Amino acid sequence: MKKFLPLLALGLSLSFGVAHAADAPTAQQSKMGTCNKDAGDKKGDERKAFMKECLSAKADAKSTQQEKMKTCNADAKGMKGDERKKFMSECLKK
Repeated sequence: MKKFLPLLALGLSLSFGVAHAADAPTAQQSKMGTCNKDAGDKKGDERKAFMKECLSAKADAKSTQQEKMKTCNADAKGMKGDERKKFMSECLKK
């Protein structure tokens, strides 16, 4: 019984980790969300054409989230706490 409880706890913690990792969006899902947001209030054939073009386009190196993060981090140098959080939030939304 003494060995069972730690093993049970370890098993549960590992299973929660795996379940959480599965919830992370894939690159394609992220791209779909971005294109969907950019499509705005387009309807019908116009929306289909826009989504097809947007989803088939290659990601520009400057538009990737990782590049944005690098740029914003460099610009936020010297900022701390709430000031940095606010700046980073605004910068990454651009």
